[in-house]
Amino acid sequence: MTNEKSEPTSQANRLEGLLKQLDDAVALLAAAPEFAKVNKIGRVFDTARRVLMQDAGCATLEERMPSIERAGIFLGSDWATPQLLLPALTRFSLQSPAAETVVIESLSELRFLAVSKGEYVHEQLTAEQAHQFLTQVLATNLSMLFTPPSEAERETQGRLAQVPRNLLQHIAARIGFEHVIDQLIGEIWRILQQRPIQVDAVKQMVTQIAICQADPDIDLGASGQGADRLVSSLFGPTRACREDPGLEVYQQRLERMDDSALQSEATGFARAMHDTGLVSAYHAVFLRHLNDNDDFLLPEALGLSATGRDCWLCYRPLVKALIAEAVHPLTPQAIYGLALMLERGILYHPSLAPALWRQLALILSPWSRERLALAFGEAVSPRSRLLEGVLCMLGQPLGVGQGNNPTCQSARALSMWAYNDPDYLLQMVVWAARDDEVVMHFEGQPISSGDSVSGVAQSLPIDLDAVSLLVVPHLDRIYAEMGRRCIGREGDPHRWVNPEFHGWWSGRGFRINVDVSTGSLMEIDDFLRHFYASYHPFYNGNQPIIHPQPAGIAVTDSAARFIGWHAITLLRVALDPDDVMRLYFYNPNNDSGQDWGDDVVVSTADKGERYGEASLPFVQFASRLYIFHFDHLESGEPALVTEEELEQVKGYLYRSWGKDRIPAGGLQASAVND
Repeated sequence: MTNEKSEPTSQANRLEGLLKQLDDAVALLAAAPEFAKVNKIGRVFDTARRVLMQDAGCATLEERMPSIERAGIFLGSDWATPQLLLPALTRFSLQSPAAETVVIESLSELRFLAVSKGEYVHEQLTAEQAHQFLTQVLATNLSMLFTPPSEAERETQGRLAQVPRNLLQHIAARIGFEHVIDQLIGEIWRILQQRPIQVDAVKQMVTQIAICQADPDIDLGASGQGADRLVSSLFGPTRACREDPGLEVYQQRLERMDDSALQSEATGFARAMHDTGLVSAYHAVFLRHLNDNDDFLLPEALGLSATGRDCWLCYRPLVKALIAEAVHPLTPQAIYGLALMLERGILYHPSLAPALWRQLALILSPWSRERLALAFGEAVSPRSRLLEGVLCMLGQPLGVGQGNNPTCQSARALSMWAYNDPDYLLQMVVWAARDDEVVMHFEGQPISSGDSVSGVAQSLPIDLDAVSLLVVPHLDRIYAEMGRRCIGREGDPHRWVNPEFHGWWSGRGFRINVDVSTGSLMEIDDFLRHFYASYHPFYNGNQPIIHPQPAGIAVTDSAARFIGWHAITLLRVALDPDDVMRLYFYNPNNDSGQDWGDDVVVSTADKGERYGEASLPFVQFASRLYIFHFDHLESGEPALVTEEELEQVKGYLYRSWGKDRIPAGGLQASAVND
């Protein structure tokens, strides 16, 4: 009995000692003048980190948050304005390898918690705002709430990885799970509307919903409406697997089914897959069963329209071979990729079927096998993993994400090739996966990824789909080398790099509205008139975008403050259901639905978007644009663009990223020229 009591006593004593140190550090910080606080904050952070590691640490810190904030812990940081913080960004802070970032994010959320419970009256936050913020934080970070640290987290954070878990468990216990589930369901559907290739995180969240529903200790009340479709899409999409019997039992049931029952299963699987974009492991078992026995129901199980069925009939041996190699219970998303690839009709491209046969027989290099095994495990062969990635990218070219990496250019290139030149994409995959080298040309001179010194990313990305995992490191080095070869040239290097890097269809005409040497805005009227004349149907003779075009935007946060430059793809311009002219674009960021401030909120659904597209009204998009390519032989009618429309765009521009970029002498409207 003595030993059982000694451990809690020891922990309590340790916590008591740490809290005494924390109170002393906070008192010193509060007493310091503002210019000297930066020298006192480190001690508070270090002690708070050790408190957060204790069992009751979060509760004790929550009680102290008013005094900690008043002492100046957030002074001079982004966390000083809690009303502008974004819940979606908390995951990056909580998983940061920097201890100070994890601690300040944790303290900020404990502040929100104290406000939400009415224990802390805050000048900038209401209890309702704080409560809503925390429910979104939990929805965004729910996987950390239920799962232990991953290998990556252990490598980068060590024992620090336990801090966000302690924090999230404390928040969930204080505000209740019933508030999280509805937020989580809405967030899942919002993400799925964009049809990303990588859905492991979404599947994990759906799994947690299923766990919550089955746990008698969690009272969801009236919450969780709409969860059944998500849960059933993974764990019981059809009648024969409704109760989630396990793959072996389901396989035995399939062997006893007649044609009518198989037909019902095929229809159920297809409906669930196309409703959500998620594919159940049971679907993979079913498809392999059809492939090995009687394949007449395969088109039904894939949910194919007339176009897809025609492709299936023309390329039946190839499709069956792809299913045999790529579709397994651990790679079910290959089914969705295959179905959408057939629906696109791209197999009719003469070179694509031979390229896919080559992919089926591809021998991966040792380095490629190791990379794929490191990222996805070894339960499925690396070649099958890569083939799943190929099918998903060909079927969902706008679902490619850059992960948490500064490689938007490379992700955009992969998406553009999958969308516009799929056989070239497959050639890139072969070079990267088989040869460990990609060779591209810049102005007639070859550039090898093996010879290039370094890329934009400082380390090899790991949080990518299988194709990006192998190809992006090569593209990143080549892109950086192309930029280095432009050193010394006047103007922005994208003028020369983008057409060489992305493809011949990238317009050779080029416009930029920022002076590269000073960062100041320049020739705004001229820039905007040419953009309207190149892409707006009312000023370019109603000419649609034929090939996707690279462009660059100035990304702003929810307060319309400049964040950085970002690569996107212009896809099409059209009137939305409300007769507003919108520009639809591809954003390689993993979540395209973003608030860029000043009522500029990027839409991903309900405004005429196709899966994977983001969109903004043309006026708002133009205000965030800083470079674009165009065909200089198709110049449109720049002079017809009205002053009223230009003033609207410039209003958004000058209220956001352009506010601090106006030259000392002001901006002069440039003369319109061809």
